[in-house]
Amino acid sequence: MPVVREFTLPDLGEGLTGAEVVRWMVEVGEVIAVDQPVVEVETAKAVVEVPCPYGGVVTARYGEPGEEVAVGAPLVTVAVAPVDGPTDAPGGGSAVSAAPATEVERPLVGYGVAEPGRSGRRRRVGVTGAAPVAVAAPVAPVAPAVSAAPAVVPVISPLVRRLAREQGVDLAALTGSGPDGLIVRADVERAVAAKVSAPAAQAAAVVEGVIPLRGLRKAVAEKLSRSHREIPAATCWVDADATELMALRRQLNSAPGPKVSVLALLARICTVALARFPELNSSMTEDGSGIIRHQVVHLGFAAQGERGLVVPVVREAQALTTEQLGEELGRLTEAARKGSLTPAELTGGTFTLNNYGVFGVDGSTPILNHPEAAMLGVGRIVAKPWVHEGQLAVREVTQLSFTFDHRVCDGGTAGGFLRFVADCVERPGTLLRQL
Repeated sequence: MPVVREFTLPDLGEGLTGAEVVRWMVEVGEVIAVDQPVVEVETAKAVVEVPCPYGGVVTARYGEPGEEVAVGAPLVTVAVAPVDGPTDAPGGGSAVSAAPATEVERPLVGYGVAEPGRSGRRRRVGVTGAAPVAVAAPVAPVAPAVSAAPAVVPVISPLVRRLAREQGVDLAALTGSGPDGLIVRADVERAVAAKVSAPAAQAAAVVEGVIPLRGLRKAVAEKLSRSHREIPAATCWVDADATELMALRRQLNSAPGPKVSVLALLARICTVALARFPELNSSMTEDGSGIIRHQVVHLGFAAQGERGLVVPVVREAQALTTEQLGEELGRLTEAARKGSLTPAELTGGTFTLNNYGVFGVDGSTPILNHPEAAMLGVGRIVAKPWVHEGQLAVREVTQLSFTFDHRVCDGGTAGGFLRFVADCVERPGTLLRQL
């Protein structure tokens, strides 16, 4: 007899407490292989496929698309064949492949990793005898419908019939006000007036609805609320002449090879500035009793994706060249647009670069990406009148803002960091002294 195994939602990382079902990838009665993805769920970090460690026949699914499933709650149950050989399935179908009845649950191979050589075809088989499989209740036989005699609509005037036809009024649904229930023109006109006023009345009766926070939006709301509640953040800002930085970018991109973005140049400036001011590449301990000084820079940057605003992370950004930074930023940005970022690519940042200039704004006072201690914001680069070398000129100017956790440093450190970044933007050759 088959053994029914229950597969529960595992912890998908970062201490997540649940996930929302996006779509099921298997049906009840379908034969699945070990580590085959069975459901796609949306966590606070990403949309991932969850593989099942059992092979056999799916006997039940738990949760409809859009529903939240808690970690440890059942996802599917699978009927696994016993070790003593195959069992004939009902109707002459082949049975599920034999598997040890006492097998220990296998660890998940990964989110969506398939077994080599697995057939891509889906098969449905009946589930054998005593397995506690949910079976649909038999449908009671329905008596054949008897054709009813056509109703006689009490209308004499062809003009009334024509008016009803043109206005889409069902005469059979009207009660006539004329002699012996005869439908007259006034009855049709009242029905037309009621049809016109109904949508307006319905719109007036609409009450503002509540949109539940789910998935990414819920995670963002919780994280921003916690950051605003726990972190005593302060912001300082400065205008910077980015003319030389833009000229350097044009010069770099005139040579053969991958193009260098403004974001890549700003990322390089950030890694150099954090090496000079390491206090800002840190975070507080969970209980707030100490400061964790990070030895490497995991650089997060804001990117707009299908699921909303996300913060992908460039690992060990301080060890990458400007060209490598550009390639990794481009790869992660494209993955954000497609919604294919993994949880690992969205977690673990130590510092965030926020280029909100792409939205056409100059400045911002952002909320820190908890538990990070600092964030550099860059506004749009626009032509403005600027005093350059004692002369009024039109220069490419941007506004830099710097938000920091006042627990990890004083204003002097934050101001020094921002001033160094601004100097590198205005005179990018300064970077050569730091590399």
